[in-house]
Amino acid sequence: MAAGRAGGTAKGERRRAELARAAADLVREEGPAALSHRAVAARAGLSLSATTYYYAGLDDLAAAAGTALVDDWVAHAEGALRRARGAAATADPAAVLVEAVLPPGDDAAVRAHYEQLLAAGRVPALAAALGDGRARLDAVLTTLLAELRLPVPAAVAIGVVDGAVVAAVSEGRDLRRTARDLLLAVLAAAQPLR
Repeated sequence: MAAGRAGGTAKGERRRAELARAAADLVREEGPAALSHRAVAARAGLSLSATTYYYAGLDDLAAAAGTALVDDWVAHAEGALRRARGAAATADPAAVLVEAVLPPGDDAAVRAHYEQLLAAGRVPALAAALGDGRARLDAVLTTLLAELRLPVPAAVAIGVVDGAVVAAVSEGRDLRRTARDLLLAVLAAAQPLR
């Protein structure tokens, strides 16, 4: 936050949240390179001065966008966990896990998500915020993996899905099916030998 501005007022916190949401949406839809005070202000329907009042610099705004993106990702994974708990028996636990890791939407939304994740690495404040929030995502996925009785750590599951999606995108294959199939292969290999 800009040097002590808008400390703890409800209006100040609401404005900061609106700007963070607008920044996250901008990053998600257009990529980190589109992030500017002017673009965020326009997206939020607020004045340019609001962004510079509530965020000292573009790095602060990028960090807020990263935190909001992680919030969305965690909420999506929590939704998958609730659905898994609500089902008496999950017919395809690997597909449930893939859906929890991937963003909602069609293949175009998934491609855009991965493009923005890769581009986030070029913006240190955004990358740090995504990295800082990763533990929250891992915690939800760890619970989901236990619920689904899948014997892999969250970091491995995410890595498998991420790698499968990148391969599928670059090779023109079905994203979800490729991720599910590779995850099933990893799960089969993780089963103890008899």
